[in-house]
Amino acid sequence: MRIWGVEQDRLDFAEFYAAARDDCLRIVLVNVGDQDLAEDLVAEGFTRAWMSWRKVREHPAPHAWVIRTALNAHVSWWRRRRREVALEGHDMAATASRDPGLDGGLVTALRRLPLRQRQVITLRLLLDLDTETTARVLGISGGTVSAHLKRALDALRGELGPPPPNQTPLRVSGVNR
Repeated sequence: MRIWGVEQDRLDFAEFYAAARDDCLRIVLVNVGDQDLAEDLVAEGFTRAWMSWRKVREHPAPHAWVIRTALNAHVSWWRRRRREVALEGHDMAATASRDPGLDGGLVTALRRLPLRQRQVITLRLLLDLDTETTARVLGISGGTVSAHLKRALDALRGELGPPPPNQTPLRVSGVNR
């Protein structure tokens, strides 16, 4: 005998997972730079989301909850492994470019940004969260989100140059002038 609430939770979570997995993976991949590690972290984020599904589904941005959880797991992973010696020849941009949905040059430019700027730009622009939700997810103020976003966009424009003539420049409300 199945309990209706549990079965409905399972179906809701399966639908959420199917819709959110690729976006979450791309954003975590941009932040960590390693495909295999990003997949592990996203799996950890979704596992924790399932364990707390009744709370997570009420979150204003459940995608962001999974991403933040995955990035927090990365910090824990990094702390455990920070004394290990890195492998020679490990190229994060080449690893990230295995995903056909990501431009290798953009990933490389994003990886050069400071961590907080990279987190802000991925949540605001790739996940399309508003400033308030991004601030809440990262535990910072809305003004800090805007400042980091402006600095990140300026750095990316400086590194990547202007957009091609047939492409409109990226505009973020309240940031571009």
